[in-house]
Amino acid sequence: MYVLNPLPPAVDPQLLELLVQAEPAVIGHFRYTGFMSPEIRAHFQDRRVAGTALTIRMPGMDGAMVHYAVGQARPGDFIVIDRCGDMSIASLGGAVAYAARAAGVAGIVVDGLVTDLGELRQYGVPVWSRGTSCVTVKTLGLGGEFGIPVTCGGVAVNPGDAILADENGVLVMPPSDIEYSAHRALQMMRDEKHTLARIDAGEKYPDIMGTTKVILETIEKQKQAART
Repeated sequence: MYVLNPLPPAVDPQLLELLVQAEPAVIGHFRYTGFMSPEIRAHFQDRRVAGTALTIRMPGMDGAMVHYAVGQARPGDFIVIDRCGDMSIASLGGAVAYAARAAGVAGIVVDGLVTDLGELRQYGVPVWSRGTSCVTVKTLGLGGEFGIPVTCGGVAVNPGDAILADENGVLVMPPSDIEYSAHRALQMMRDEKHTLARIDAGEKYPDIMGTTKVILETIEKQKQAART
C-alpha cells in the first residue's frame, strides 16, 4: 500500500542559510540529540548542506517511492530515506541523483545502501548512506510512504525538520532550534580562531583550555583525601 501525504512546510531559507554556516561537529559540543549514527557516511568531501526534511519509507525491493520523492522535491529539500532495516539492496543510483540535482535537492540520506558512487559524485548532489550494493530496487508496486515520521540513522525525523550535514555526520533538528544552535556554534567557531592564534603565539593548548588547572586541582584533592 502507498501512503502519500502533502509536502511539509519548507524551512525558512534564511534560517537554512544561517544553519549551514555552522559545523555539525561544533553543535555536537553542546547538543546531544538528533545526530545520526556514524555508520551513516558521506560519499563526498568538503561539502556542508542544510535543507528541509522530505521523508519517505521504502520497504524491500520497491523503489517507486524514491522516484516519487524526487518528483515532489522542491529546491532546498533534503530527502531522508528509511529503508526499514534493509542492508542488501541499493535504494538509489546515478539516474536518481541526476534527477535530484535537476530538482534542486540539497542532499539525500539513506538508512541503507546506494550504488553508482562515481555518478553520485559526478552529479554533485551530496549523498550519505550505510554503504553500497550492486543490487538495486525495482518499481514493483508493493508500497511505500511519503511525508511521514521516519527513523534514519537511529534518529527520529519528522517531515519539515531541518537537516544539517557534512562529511563528519548528519544532524536533525526542529526548525525552532536553528537560531540558538547556529548562533552558539558560530560563536564557538570564532572563539576557536582566537585559541589557534594563542597557540601560534606560544601558549600551550591545555593551559588555554583550563585543562592543566583542572588536572592539578584534582591531583591536589586526591592527595588531601589520602591524608585524611
